[in-house]
Amino acid sequence: QVQLVESGGGLVQAGGSLRLSCAASGRTFSSYVRGWFRQAPGKEREFVAAISSSGGITYYADSVKGRFTISRDNAKNTVFLQMNSVKPEDTAVYYCAASDRNLRIGAWAAPNEYPYWGQGTQVTVSS
Repeated sequence: QVQLVESGGGLVQAGGSLRLSCAASGRTFSSYVRGWFRQAPGKEREFVAAISSSGGITYYADSVKGRFTISRDNAKNTVFLQMNSVKPEDTAVYYCAASDRNLRIGAWAAPNEYPYWGQGTQVTVSS
C-alpha cells in the first residue's frame, strides 16, 4: 500500500523556521518527482516547491523562493521542506505529493499531475 506521511508541522512565530518531512512507503519513490503544496482555509490548493528524482533540479513558487528549500533523501524515501523566515500568510495545511509521470518542469506546479498524496500537516504562523 502506497503511503505518504507528513510530519513536522506546528505553531511557529513569524520570522522563525520549521522543517517538514514526508516519508513514503509501499514502493520506491527514487524515480518520482516529489512536491509540496499547501491549502489555506477558503483557498485552493497551491504549489509550493518540487524536486527532480535525483534532487538536482528544484522549482519554487515565487511566494516562497529564497525562504523555503526542498530536498530529498532517496535512501530513506523521504522529502523535506525547510521553511525559514516564515510569514503569517504561510499558514496552511501542507501536503506532500509524488508523481511518476514524465513532466516538464512547468508542469510540476499542477496538482492534478500528482497521483500520490499525503494527508497533510498543519503549519500555523503567528504574527
